[in-house]
Amino acid sequence: MITRLLVLAIALLATPLQAEEVLTRHRGITLNGNLELAPDKGLEDGVIVIAHGLLAHNRMELVVALQRGFRKHGYSTLAVNFSLGIDNRHGMFDCRKLHTHRPADALDELDAWIGWLKTQGATDITLLGHSQGGAQVALYAAERPDAAVGAVVLLAPATFDADRAAVAYEQRFGAPLAPVLTRAEELLHGGRGETPIDRIGFLSCPDASATASSVIGWYAPSPLRNTPTLLPRIRQRTLVVAAGADDVVPDLAQQLNSLPPQRNLTMEALDGADHFFLDLYAEEAVDTIAAWLER
Repeated sequence: MITRLLVLAIALLATPLQAEEVLTRHRGITLNGNLELAPDKGLEDGVIVIAHGLLAHNRMELVVALQRGFRKHGYSTLAVNFSLGIDNRHGMFDCRKLHTHRPADALDELDAWIGWLKTQGATDITLLGHSQGGAQVALYAAERPDAAVGAVVLLAPATFDADRAAVAYEQRFGAPLAPVLTRAEELLHGGRGETPIDRIGFLSCPDASATASSVIGWYAPSPLRNTPTLLPRIRQRTLVVAAGADDVVPDLAQQLNSLPPQRNLTMEALDGADHFFLDLYAEEAVDTIAAWLER
């Protein structure tokens, strides 16, 4: 009996885990991600890196559904948590914490994860980002092309217009954005970019503190924040999946349709899907992406 239990224990240890949390270090903090291997597959067989949306995390409903769906299609996935300046962050960003993060910070963290995957034998990587994560993945692909990244998938990726952002800010928080942005610019130009600005509306947080550099990063005009603007610069084969009933980035389809033809770019729209692809739309999104990857 003891021998049989010992043999079973050894067999279990020798079997690779199908889902596990993995960690890597980056600039003194721990980054975590959820790795799910497809049946009978290893990272050397390819992997999809999934980046979540604004202030979110890798166990949100959509990301869980994506990982489950891709596993059924035979694809391994790594869903990462962007740190947002917090060591080993899990769950939604806590609005009581100081915002020190900037959108472009995600590029360095994607670099760290791609480097980690390479050490594990991965050479065929697809980058997939949802919402703000889609904009950050698009920026990464445009700014830092990597031979190991063969495909880019953008799921309802974020758009950005500074004037529209200012209007939305005042509607949401009942105060104008301009004085906050002016104060942040003054601090940044004075070499005090890490100085907190307190008691402001910030992203989805109604009573927040954010450093001047974080305010500039998220609210100052920049073409690098608008996904459609970045698409002509991406050289990998790219798929953009728009949600037909998206009220978060309602201008995405219009901007995509105004782009000149691009041989490496495919655009799909899922009629009826909301921004988070709730209900069965996540499954439809997975089917659409898997079919495109297999072409």
